[in-house]
Amino acid sequence: MTGIRVSTLIDKMKLNNLLPTIHTDEIILRHPDINRPALQLTGYYDHFDHERVQIIGYVEQEYLGQLTEEQRVECYEKLLSKNIPCLIFSRSYQPEQSLLDIADRYGVPILSSDKTTTNLMAEIIRWLQVQLAPTISIHGVLVDVYGEGVLITGESGIGKSEAALELIRRGHRLVSDDVVEIRKVSDDTLVGSAPDITRHFIELRGIGIIDVKALFGVGSVKNTQSIDMVIQLEDWNREREYDRLGLEDQYTEYLGNRVICHSIPIRPGRNLAVIIESAAINYRQKKMGYNAAQELYKRVEYNMKKGAVDII
Repeated sequence: MTGIRVSTLIDKMKLNNLLPTIHTDEIILRHPDINRPALQLTGYYDHFDHERVQIIGYVEQEYLGQLTEEQRVECYEKLLSKNIPCLIFSRSYQPEQSLLDIADRYGVPILSSDKTTTNLMAEIIRWLQVQLAPTISIHGVLVDVYGEGVLITGESGIGKSEAALELIRRGHRLVSDDVVEIRKVSDDTLVGSAPDITRHFIELRGIGIIDVKALFGVGSVKNTQSIDMVIQLEDWNREREYDRLGLEDQYTEYLGNRVICHSIPIRPGRNLAVIIESAAINYRQKKMGYNAAQELYKRVEYNMKKGAVDII
């Protein structure tokens, strides 16, 4: 699993570092969940996950305020000696000097935020889940078409980038060309993005590299997008049977998540951009409860029954 530096967390969440002498660049977060150490402050350390970010909220602050100074120091010693990555105080709470001294001795960053505990926890968990999600890189193009993330795959040179460029000209947005980094942020959601080095660029054979953001404006690009559908481009094969009705959905799988997949045969004269647009719109209709293939099937079935009755 990849890791996130505590310094990156500080910058992203705009946290106040109360011990700037500690090198937060060297402390790595590898767990997307966080912990409020209420039970640990009372002395219960069974099943304590010391790798998580620790947050002291209002309840913990009130509990500590009821203890004597000697008891608080004992609580701080036990907690900070567990090799936790950092300790964050919400509501702009300023910890006492004894805690800072112990944290400095153990090398634990003490951070502070003006956010409420609930909001701070939600933001950190959401961000860490994306940053620490299982990730793979695949060869393809990811485009936002009518709000749907369409991943275009196929052999090199088959026309993925050209199709994406035409979609961009028609008002849709590029997320990534050539290499797509896919993160599994939940059991239902895959998020795609571009590597930093190729972000906003498209490679067109015979022309070279073009900067989509510079040519078409900031409205033509997007940094991340959920992957809702896969368009698999392949050479036309006369001997193969292609789905012409779409009654049964086909799927492909990435990181254990299934995604709707359409195989589109490439043939001279086919407008790929229009086909991909139609596929995205049709997918949106299905999500809204309308399936054109099933509607056609119902009409055919109705007419067959009606014809049988007329014959009788």
